[in-house]
Amino acid sequence: MEAPEREGAAGVTVWYDGGCPICTREVGLMRRLDRRGAVVFRDVSQAGDAADLPKPPQTLLARFHAAQDGRLYEGAAAFALVWRNIPPLRWAGRLAMAPPVLWLLERAYDGFLRIRPALQAVARRSLGGGARR
Repeated sequence: MEAPEREGAAGVTVWYDGGCPICTREVGLMRRLDRRGAVVFRDVSQAGDAADLPKPPQTLLARFHAAQDGRLYEGAAAFALVWRNIPPLRWAGRLAMAPPVLWLLERAYDGFLRIRPALQAVARRSLGGGARR
């Protein structure tokens, strides 16, 4: 993988599904907590040129991905990376990187991904719209 463009203080870039109401709310929360601007959030659903992406768009839309210093993380490890770079969440990111905790978080994330479509449908109805996927 080619090194991502270094943006933000820590050079952390996140690729997320902007068509997912759950994802956009979570990214919104992380943006509000990231007062230093250490993390750059990129909406894959709005990406114009797939050549600028580290993986095919469908792969990035299927799981949470983040990169720092040329290394791409996915799933629970990507969440841990992002949390470590947002001061109010730093403790959670450090805890998440402990091997047994990361293993548990990855299993939980896999479970979430299995029910994500149903949760998205509920979120769209309760939030009054949002992009459909």
